[in-house]
Amino acid sequence: MAFMRRSVCAVFGVALLAGWLTPSQAQAQAWPQRTVRFILTLGPGSGTDIGGRLLADRLTKKWGQSVVIENKPGGDGIVAINAFVSAKDDHILLLSPTSSFIAHPWMHENRPYQLSDLAPIARVSNTIIGISVPTELPTINSIKDLVDHAKAKPGELNWAGVTGALSFNFAGWLKVAGLDMKQVPYRNPVEAANDLAANRVQVYESAVAIAQPQIQAGKIKLLAVVNTARAPLYPNIPTIAEAGQPALTIDGLVGLFGPPSMPMALRERIAADIKQVMEEDPIIKDRLTATAQIFAPGGPEEFAKAIEAQRAIIAKNAKDLGIPEK
Repeated sequence: MAFMRRSVCAVFGVALLAGWLTPSQAQAQAWPQRTVRFILTLGPGSGTDIGGRLLADRLTKKWGQSVVIENKPGGDGIVAINAFVSAKDDHILLLSPTSSFIAHPWMHENRPYQLSDLAPIARVSNTIIGISVPTELPTINSIKDLVDHAKAKPGELNWAGVTGALSFNFAGWLKVAGLDMKQVPYRNPVEAANDLAANRVQVYESAVAIAQPQIQAGKIKLLAVVNTARAPLYPNIPTIAEAGQPALTIDGLVGLFGPPSMPMALRERIAADIKQVMEEDPIIKDRLTATAQIFAPGGPEEFAKAIEAQRAIIAKNAKDLGIPEK
């Protein structure tokens, strides 16, 4: 009888607690109720894809529901973002570098979404972004060498520009620094890295993962990383601020977004789950490091502040370049 009384009290206590929960807290506890989809702005094999698949595997076990990856590259990130925004579903989330969209307000007048459609849930990592040159340029071995060369021989160097925030960042820096380099536009970042290795272009600001095969083959030299912190994979490479050009600093934020209707309680709970599985599994940190990323889980408010700081950088770049917001 005592056991039955304790059981009844336990059940009553759970029911009472459930009654005290707000609707958003109850939704956070009950979620997910079916398969969760992570839509990616990048293709298979990218650093975001690798990290996303590791997370999907661990979260599937934690949540008891399948977490699947859907790669939707193309359209300067708009294909994936439009698929996510159009779904209006709290089980369909966007996993993306912020560089895939942060410059869109100055680039795409008729984009099918607003930044307010992307509610930050969790920062996952920082992609390492670097300034690289061909090994065939023996006199350029540092950012100072690069600046000195550009000043001594204006217009001689070509830089690879791929649509997006990183090109905004580099072009804005060139403008403010008074450096004359010719932009060579690319749609495919891998093609830009290959041309850099062949010395068809001489400078490239990109995710280090894109250039990593050529760096490891000795065809490309990494001069600096533009992140606020050094890369664990390349600890001897200075940050761009350490190299004397802090105006080029920008972090390669990667994180998860939900629809704006998603309650903060649920966003915080998902972020906490992501942080837990990342911190408990050393394989995730090792794989992120190996693919030129920095392990950096964070919650929705922290992620939102980091995005706003990045947006301010791109806004200044656009102002320096005379490009109005559309």
